[in-house]
Amino acid sequence: MDVFSSIGRFFQNGGLFMYPIALVAVVGLAIAIERYIHLTVARSRNRALWQQIEPMLGHGDFRQATQVASQSDASIGQILAYGLARIQNAKRRDDVEKAMEESLMGIVPRLEKRTHYLATFANLATLLGLLGTVMGLIGAFSAVSTVNPADKANLLSASISEAMNCTAFGLMVAVPLLVIHAMLQTKTTELIDSLEMASVKFLNSIVERRAEASPA
Repeated sequence: MDVFSSIGRFFQNGGLFMYPIALVAVVGLAIAIERYIHLTVARSRNRALWQQIEPMLGHGDFRQATQVASQSDASIGQILAYGLARIQNAKRRDDVEKAMEESLMGIVPRLEKRTHYLATFANLATLLGLLGTVMGLIGAFSAVSTVNPADKANLLSASISEAMNCTAFGLMVAVPLLVIHAMLQTKTTELIDSLEMASVKFLNSIVERRAEASPA
């Protein structure tokens, strides 16, 4: 109970700007959870689909691979479906590669969606904390100007302590949001790199199969 009481007093002493900072923290946390779940599920689906399709590509069974890829919701399935659809008509590797790059360009924004808001919210929490502190100090100095000189020191020190709570709370929100933003950015980059690597492996398997099929 003492911990919760201390948190409650800390929040109340910070002033009105504690509420928008708390709102930023809640929205930022919601985005972080949603993005983490989305990226984790996407990575799992991509890995499972690639393990299923890779043996088909190795055996040159492009028709079955096309069917499996087109029926999947995984990001890598969309990319491979684009490439497999161009195999029949494409005469060069570049044609297939461009089709897959076009698909990847449509997938990357969905993977990066809303993650950049976390950095914005971190900056916003810091600025709101500073603004709350400045407004609190302005109110504190205005209040001590009308009180008994003997009470000015105590009132000013108490008011400054309360105003600094707002800055502290803003930083307490901003720092975790920045760390989470960096982690999600790394997770997104790794996922995009895995998609690009799978695309290269797919293109190499096509070249190998065509080389085997062509007469010596």
